Amino acid sequence: MDAVMHALSDSSRRTVLDALEQGDATVNELAALLPIARPGVSRHLRVLREAGLVEVRPEAQRRVYSLRPEPLAEVDDWLGRYRSRWEQHLGALHTEVARGRKQRSAR
Repeated sequence: MDAVMHALSDSSRRTVLDALEQGDATVNELAALLPIARPGVSRHLRVLREAGLVEVRPEAQRRVYSLRPEPLAEVDDWLGRYRSRWEQHLGALHTEVARGRKQRSAR
């Protein structure tokens, strides 16, 4: 999971994942989304591939990338342990805000 978290830490790689969530794309299509040179895009794709977040397949002279969501599900499972705690705290905050509004309107 460390490799996945590292891969997700970069905004360019997140942009690539967002694009691939919409469907498969070639290196050139992905490179058009980023303000960096093509070798930099290739390095980002390598990090994503090594983390298991994308897979690549050759089609004629092109390389087509697609999203592999399984590692993201693993991160979501890990975050789920903390999500319930956040939801409890946010629920308590909502209750306190509502209570404060009620007290102000009663004055």
